[in-house]
Amino acid sequence: MIVNSLTHFVRTIHTPIGVLRIACTEQHIVSLDWNVVSPDEGASHHPLLLQAEQQLLEYIDGTRWAFDLPLEPKGTEFQKKVWTELVNIPAGETRTYTDIAVKVGGREKTRAVGTAIGQNPILIFIPCHRVIGRDGKLTGYAGGLHHKRWLLQHEDPMFL
Repeated sequence: MIVNSLTHFVRTIHTPIGVLRIACTEQHIVSLDWNVVSPDEGASHHPLLLQAEQQLLEYIDGTRWAFDLPLEPKGTEFQKKVWTELVNIPAGETRTYTDIAVKVGGREKTRAVGTAIGQNPILIFIPCHRVIGRDGKLTGYAGGLHHKRWLLQHEDPMFL
């Protein structure tokens, strides 16, 4: 598949928590999502995709809590700033949208932070699931709230 003149390799990963689709360029992971792909997609054996799959499965198995992958999400400078903050949230911890907003420019950016988080193209590896509402409640997640809850409880069994 050709996107922005860069060749993307795609792999479908069947996991205990659902079917994930991961894509990369020759050197960077560019997306990870819960979308089911057509049968003719998702069979690439690109080494970076195999490495990402291995790390993802280790995470699901509970033997890995941090990822060591070259990520290149496509977005605005503000979005990238927000996503960088998300990568800094350790597994088992959460932050609020306001916490992230304060780090990237001020409380008044909370709504913009929520929008940027909602457009995160690399779920799990850029852990937007670790951001919750100010009242401690779960808020939207591109993969569905049931996946967000599973990920948070997986990282911290005491969550919720």
